[in-house]
Amino acid sequence: MVKCMQSTARTCSQGSHGLVRMFVCMLLVILVGCGGRPKNVLTPVADSAPEATRVNLLVTTTRSRSKIEGEMFTGERAAEPTFADITVSIPPESARKVGEVAWPQKLPPNPATDFATLKADEITRDEAKNWLSATVRKTGDGSVLVFIHGFNNRFEDSVYRFAQIVQDSGVRSAPLLVTWPSRGSLLAYGYDRESTNYTRNALETLFQYLAQDPEVKEVSILAHSMGNWLALEALRQMAIRNGRLPAKFENVMLAAPDVDVDVFRQQIADMGQPRPHFTLFVSRDDRALAVSRRVWGDVARLGAIDPEQAPFKQELSDNKITVIDLTKVKAGDRLHHGKFAESPEVVRLIGARISDGQALTDSKVGLGDTLVAVTTGTAAAAGNVAGLILAAPVAVIDADTRDNYAGNVSGLIGSAASQNSGSNCEPGEKAERGQRACVR
Repeated sequence: MVKCMQSTARTCSQGSHGLVRMFVCMLLVILVGCGGRPKNVLTPVADSAPEATRVNLLVTTTRSRSKIEGEMFTGERAAEPTFADITVSIPPESARKVGEVAWPQKLPPNPATDFATLKADEITRDEAKNWLSATVRKTGDGSVLVFIHGFNNRFEDSVYRFAQIVQDSGVRSAPLLVTWPSRGSLLAYGYDRESTNYTRNALETLFQYLAQDPEVKEVSILAHSMGNWLALEALRQMAIRNGRLPAKFENVMLAAPDVDVDVFRQQIADMGQPRPHFTLFVSRDDRALAVSRRVWGDVARLGAIDPEQAPFKQELSDNKITVIDLTKVKAGDRLHHGKFAESPEVVRLIGARISDGQALTDSKVGLGDTLVAVTTGTAAAAGNVAGLILAAPVAVIDADTRDNYAGNVSGLIGSAASQNSGSNCEPGEKAERGQRACVR
């Protein structure tokens, strides 16, 4: 660790112009650190631990196939969607915290303490349909949960995160992962954003299939970060094409959406009525979203709004969108970004909403005063912090991005320094002209 940090510091200092740049570099070194977990963890192991749980996922992706063992799919784009049948072994709660993905520290993994892959098979479209049909029948209520990941996710990141959500939420629905071509790099934001647009038609085709499948009775969608843009665009296309959204699309959960609030308002309007029940997870202390807001020209983003403030409260209420304010929830990384999946209470709440139809509109939900749910309007309607979660390269500095960041630190320093030079304010704050005070 020490050697790695020293090496990174030397890289930062080469060609440096000024103390600000060096300071920013060292700050990022402290935040990020070096080293990391093994990659390419999708090579199946023979057995699981006796007390481990198995989570079986259906995966559809527009990523290209990988030639590297254990990677399965890359971050590049494929001409046609591909399907996979993947089973993940999850260690007992005694070996990990609820909300945590227990990445192996070395390969092969130890199923008693680590997430481990038991099966990772590419399957045909017909085999995928058969998997879905058989799994839906086992749910008892004909429900499907579709998860769409966000920016800076390798294929294995999305697989293990969704397996963790399925396990910890206790959801009984058939789990269907949609993973789009993300290069898993902090410096690939533009590429990732275009990849969501590239995947839009494929996702709409999937939604159309679920709508037409008579065995599927209920569809819930959980999207994170940039994945919200993809989910909303596919739903919008579907509604315009069909004249309305199917009634079986009951729940759409938007976790830290990286969506311009004004754009979201238009997307919701285009979906018409009736439309699914939308639940928006926001966190005003999300530092990634704060940085992302600056990158987008100080335009408000949906995932960081204050749902109790005007005009958001009334607009969200008028549009019957439920907002779960996670600002005071202490979970996730130092950027306070992944609370929806990493807080035990929140992830269980998601499972209860999907499996039992439990409302998310109580004034206090399971966490006393720390988790407040309010029915507020167009979550997107008003236009505020739209879950920029991972919107800008410098925004996503957490444990899962250390490997990528270590190689890209030099490229980040310039943009980070320009964002921070001339101000000692915290992320999400700015200095008022002619004043020393920082304001949000």
